[in-house]
Amino acid sequence: MFYACVLVATGQDRECLLGLGGTASETIIQDFQLNKEQITKMDQWKAALSQENKIVQDEITQLFDTEGQSSEEELQAMANTYRGLKDKVIENSKAYDRKLLNIFNEKQYLRYVALCKEARRKPIAILSPSQGSKDPE
Repeated sequence: MFYACVLVATGQDRECLLGLGGTASETIIQDFQLNKEQITKMDQWKAALSQENKIVQDEITQLFDTEGQSSEEELQAMANTYRGLKDKVIENSKAYDRKLLNIFNEKQYLRYVALCKEARRKPIAILSPSQGSKDPE
């Protein structure tokens, strides 16, 4: 079964993201039948991603609180800075999704690819599914 909340796409490259930083952890666990070791790592990475993105969110808040917004040039500069910060959040999410995908076994990764194709999204490429992972429990 495909859950739209699990696989999200960035507007620019339409890559297929798991959404590790979102609220879909339980869906990821169930859909990909993660084992205990994978769940532990996923939880650690989710916490680390949350910390990294909080720093960026704080920068965004500071941007809106301190940047001048009276002229068109100031608004354009603020928009460009905001876009860069937003891209940083997307890149952070993609990096942590890639970490999780790298510990998927072959069956889990093939399921991910199939869901991405169903959603017409480009799967994140990894070197190879983890050969050392046990089958999902």
